[in-house]
Amino acid sequence: MTGQKDYTYLTDEALIVLMQQGDNRVFDEIYKRYGQKIFRYFFKMLWQDKDRAEDFTQDLFVKLIKNKTGYDATRNFATWLFSIAHNMCKNEYRKQEVRVKFNKMKEATNTIQAHNPDLARFSTALQQCTDALQPQKKELYFLRIIENYTIPQIAAIMDLPEGTVKSRIFNLLKEMRENLKQFEGLLTYP
Repeated sequence: MTGQKDYTYLTDEALIVLMQQGDNRVFDEIYKRYGQKIFRYFFKMLWQDKDRAEDFTQDLFVKLIKNKTGYDATRNFATWLFSIAHNMCKNEYRKQEVRVKFNKMKEATNTIQAHNPDLARFSTALQQCTDALQPQKKELYFLRIIENYTIPQIAAIMDLPEGTVKSRIFNLLKEMRENLKQFEGLLTYP
C-alpha cells in the first residue's frame, strides 16, 4: 500500500469534505463503510428484490459522486445518506403505485373491450395514433391527457410559454380528432 493514504481513521464527514475538495480516492472508504448498509436498506424497503436493491445502491453512490458538493458538512453524513435512500424509496413507491393503478385500469379496459368490440378498435386506433406522434407531441399528450397536468405545470416542465402550450394542445387535439374521426359516435371519442 505504498503511496496510498489511509482514510480509515477519518470521520465520514471529513471524508466527504476531502471528496468535495477533489480527493476521489476517499470514495472507496465511504463505500466500504456504507455499501452493504445501503444495500440492506434497499433490499428491505424494496420488496426484498436483490436486483432492484443492487441497482438502487449503485444509483445512490453515483448520485453521491455527481452531487458531492450537495452535502452540508454540518450534517451527520449517515443521516444525510439514508435520507437520500429514503427519498429514492418514496419515489419508487409512487412509481409502483402508478404501475398498479395502470394495470388495474388496463384489466378493467380489457374486460370492457371484450364486451365492446368498437371500444377495442378505438383503443387500438388511439394507441397507434399516440405512438405515431412526434416526441414533443407525445410528451404533451402524456402530460396533459394521461397525467392531467395543468397548462402552467406543462409550461414549466417543457420550458415553454403558457400560450405556446395552449396552442400546441389545441393543435394536438385537432390532429387526433382528425385521425380518429371514424370513432366519432363513441362516448370515448376525444
